Amino acid sequence: MLLENKVAIIYGAGGSIGGAAARAFAREGARVFLAGRTKTSLDKVAGGIRAMGGTAETFTVDALDENAVNYFVDTVVEQAGQIDISFNVISYGDIQKPLMDLSVEEFMQPILNAMRTQFLTTKAAVRHMSQRGTGVIMHFGGGGPQTLPGLGGFEVALDAIEGLRRQWAIEFGKQGIRVITMKTGGIVDTIPEGTPGRNEIVDSIQQAAMLNRLATLEDVGNVAAFVASDHARTMTSTEINISCGAIMD
Repeated sequence: MLLENKVAIIYGAGGSIGGAAARAFAREGARVFLAGRTKTSLDKVAGGIRAMGGTAETFTVDALDENAVNYFVDTVVEQAGQIDISFNVISYGDIQKPLMDLSVEEFMQPILNAMRTQFLTTKAAVRHMSQRGTGVIMHFGGGGPQTLPGLGGFEVALDAIEGLRRQWAIEFGKQGIRVITMKTGGIVDTIPEGTPGRNEIVDSIQQAAMLNRLATLEDVGNVAAFVASDHARTMTSTEINISCGAIMD
């Protein structure tokens, strides 16, 4: 069990990506604390984890609220004694339209949200991790030189996360804290049936992939669990690409 005796926090755990990571962490032995804004979604994920014999607890948390994040993290440490993994996969409220069709507020929204939440949740976790000399911070949605038209400020937000990741990694590497970003190039399972333009989106993801398959939610969970484990202890300040070749580094 890769994560036996580990304590993991997942922000946005009620969503598809967060739920997949939570299930994989629990399956590998971690005690998971699920944070999000919608209690019913969190409870559904937690119920599935408990049904398979795992340990999961839920907290309603706004990951953009500094006081709420600090209180949540301190509560986890009080209950579990430590934090080993902090994984933030909340959505950024992006509006995906051509740049010329956006207001400055619409353009800035995902950038500000991404920077605020990743900074707050990382800082709260590092405050405790640095005292123990170990810990893994995980971000989701890495950037890079490739992009598509019509993404608004979303791709810019992802690129900004990469800069933030590098800064945290260099400042706290000596304290044993690793910082990793995961990027997928798109997970078809997260696009609900009936979504306008779904077929076109799926086709574009399939055409971009080098392999004859696409990454699934299960893949996300499996890779996240490995990256969070001591088997990946030499990995930090880098991005993990599970796009099946759709994104070239």
